[in-house]
Amino acid sequence: MQSPAADEAPENAVPPELAELAAAYGVATRYENSDQVEVQVEAEVVVAVLAQFDVDASTPEAVAAGLAEVRASRDTTALPPTLVVREGQERDLGRAATVELEDGTTRDVGTSLPADLPLGWHHVLTADRRVPLAVVPAKLPDVPPAWGWMLQLYSLHSGESWGMGDFGDLKTVAARSAAELDAGVLLVNPVQAFSPAHPVERSPYSPSSRRFANPVYLRVTATEAFANADGETRAKVLALAPGAGELIDYDAVWTAKNSALELLRPHHPRPVELDGDLRDFATFGALAEVHGADWREWPEPLRDPSSPAVAAAREELAGRVEFHGWLQQLCHEQLDDVRRAAREAGMPVGVVHDLPVGVHPGGADTWALREVFAAKVRVGAPPDAFNQQGQDWNLPPWRPDRLAEAGYAPFRDVVRGVLQHADGIRVDHIAGLWRLWWIPPGEPAGRGTYVHYDAEAMLGVLALEAHRAGAVVVGEDLGTVEDTVTETMHARGLLSSAVLWFQRDWDAPGQPFVRPAEWDPEAMASISTHDLPTVAGWLAAEHVRVRAELGLLDRPAADEYAEAAAERAALLDLVAREGISDGDLVVALHTLLASAASRLVLTSPADVVGQLRQPNLPGTVDQYPNWRIPLPVTVDGFFADPRVHAAVAPLKAARPLP
Repeated sequence: MQSPAADEAPENAVPPELAELAAAYGVATRYENSDQVEVQVEAEVVVAVLAQFDVDASTPEAVAAGLAEVRASRDTTALPPTLVVREGQERDLGRAATVELEDGTTRDVGTSLPADLPLGWHHVLTADRRVPLAVVPAKLPDVPPAWGWMLQLYSLHSGESWGMGDFGDLKTVAARSAAELDAGVLLVNPVQAFSPAHPVERSPYSPSSRRFANPVYLRVTATEAFANADGETRAKVLALAPGAGELIDYDAVWTAKNSALELLRPHHPRPVELDGDLRDFATFGALAEVHGADWREWPEPLRDPSSPAVAAAREELAGRVEFHGWLQQLCHEQLDDVRRAAREAGMPVGVVHDLPVGVHPGGADTWALREVFAAKVRVGAPPDAFNQQGQDWNLPPWRPDRLAEAGYAPFRDVVRGVLQHADGIRVDHIAGLWRLWWIPPGEPAGRGTYVHYDAEAMLGVLALEAHRAGAVVVGEDLGTVEDTVTETMHARGLLSSAVLWFQRDWDAPGQPFVRPAEWDPEAMASISTHDLPTVAGWLAAEHVRVRAELGLLDRPAADEYAEAAAERAALLDLVAREGISDGDLVVALHTLLASAASRLVLTSPADVVGQLRQPNLPGTVDQYPNWRIPLPVTVDGFFADPRVHAAVAPLKAARPLP
């Protein structure tokens, strides 16, 4: 693909006036694709995306009117909707102002912000405005070196958990991993809230809310209510426990836990305080039980959380609203227990929770916070060599203008909600803090464009909340990501991501694997991820077999198998060059990983026990058991398994606990 010459403007090219209007809202009219070739965005797509900002650009007259409004706003507004400045930096305000610090005190600052303002959430007061001000860290502290697990929590199972892994299993794994295996970090799949309606959403990357926790992971028998209950009630609760199956049945697990917790609620005497956000979330849960998981399909009067109909329903369903608030209280208690167990066991990094890139379009967050979402847009990725039609993740993005107008509070609350129970946060698709691929209504995945966010502000908010929580931050920057993303992350003290399967010299003949000693030191490294083959699966080309069986290949299976064999040979060549001679390839690859220059190195339980199937197969929904595959061993069996101890021995030796 070649960019058209200046005198050969493509049909439906973006006129200069429309391009200026689009730029004012961060809407890209051109971008560089994965092959580093410039792509011109069609004018119709730009117009459709601008419409999601409530901007009419359908005619030249509308564009002219929109531009006039933008220019007038620039001329009359001296301050942006929100100010985000790094500690130690001065900032010209252009007018006399006072800073109201978050502790309630005030400082006259003249016409510029001084460099000695404390970190925190403040306000700038002028004669006519009160502007949110965030003073954020210039850089986060260095992350201590450690090894640990990338854990798919649902895949765990024990004699105490009901049909899938729970917070009790997580607590056990955290404590025993540190005490018995010298693990210093535990990365957990997203545990954000689902909609309490059937069928239960299985993907942890499509939560109903990113601000609240998922009660499907509660350990019922670890609650205070179970401890207080009489023998008869306990017996009824225990009788509800579902058995383990070949695949995880989320609906059966939630049905059992919901019924058990209903029995136990009267035995938990402390009241639940339902503040504004929790009240809205709990109300959504109560309504979802009656009307279904997607609020867009509810009766019209219930689609607005501020409507009289919702207020009346909240009163009518007061018991269920209180119940869902109580479930969040239980989640907080058990997540705190997990974090405490990791710290007491001596983990230097601790528990890191994964933050998905977005939420379900019909979930609790878009219902309660609809004003900050572009509700009709889907987020995804443009076409590339691996996804020639582009990707559609069916997640609605935040509107960057509304985020700024809200003082970035929605983003702050998401990060704060995760970090209140964590020692770190991994931000999925962190490039989304810079830009997201917006797909307008009715368009296929490939017919969209990038919309830019204020990365300085987004990163600043993330860093401030991490600083206050004493947490580490890891950004998932795999795939097609602009260089500035990784460079800026490192400059601000965030770790990037490195995956063995992708650590190759793509420009060299044969594309050899890069020595781990040459990997990025400011990274969290691993062999694989939840979206890629396990170690055993990759070595056996299971990922080729499954995709061929499901008809997901776009070329002959023989070619795919040949490529997989060539990749395997290239990797084994690296193993040999590194002088690793262990006959067990799983152990050999972990020895290779242990030599990585990266601060953190992680592996997964599925990798060390030789599981063939990967947790998630991108591009499938029901064709493959995504997020439903349990580990082949129990938690106790895992720690007793000699394969586990053999695989992590080199990791322990390279990164022992302090």
